[in-house]
Amino acid sequence: MADGRTALITGGTGGLGVATVAAFVADGWRVVAPVRAGSAGRLPKGAVAVDGDMSDETDVTTAVAAATGDPQAPLRAVVNLIGGFASGPLVAETPWSDFEAQLTTNLQPAYLVTAAALPHLVEAGGGSVVYVSSRSALAPFPGAAGYVTSKAAVIAFANAVAVEYRRHNVRANTVVPSVIDTPANRAAMPGADTDRWVRPEQIAPTILFLASDASTPTSGAQIPVYGRA
Repeated sequence: MADGRTALITGGTGGLGVATVAAFVADGWRVVAPVRAGSAGRLPKGAVAVDGDMSDETDVTTAVAAATGDPQAPLRAVVNLIGGFASGPLVAETPWSDFEAQLTTNLQPAYLVTAAALPHLVEAGGGSVVYVSSRSALAPFPGAAGYVTSKAAVIAFANAVAVEYRRHNVRANTVVPSVIDTPANRAAMPGADTDRWVRPEQIAPTILFLASDASTPTSGAQIPVYGRA
């Protein structure tokens, strides 16, 4: 590729993922997107799909190998978009298994993908890792302790990566949205004022900026993208 850079974007078929993948492809990146089997058709045209479950270390290794497989386009960015929300009762009535499930959903894929990709980013001379948290990590609400904690852990993990890999020119930053205007969120909250939500197409440029050389001085940041919510 003329631009000589690859982005590994997880969760690329989700509400935020499709907009993000499209933004990177339009900007000239080679995009590798791990997807669940049978869902590659939901990716924007131009992305390279790799079947895999990013909570499985073997599949993560395969996805990273695909992302680093073009010597003319080294891996320079990793974007972690996999996540999910679950609400429930208050803490005393929440089983540990339900609480842990949110950590597994929101933190485990980001950890596994980042850990596998970091040596390649270092070898390429540096790069950027971007994470997506949630405003609820900073301003919790009742009935979502597992989600809130897991999204706060994403911020803490990103900050740890930023500190550990600073001398290797690898940056790590977190985007912090409010409610994202996706079909799933509209279905879950049919009475909400969706005009106040932030659209995926509004968040994607911020992720692209954090992955690009234009944000080279920025690492360990939490960027709010709240819209009017």
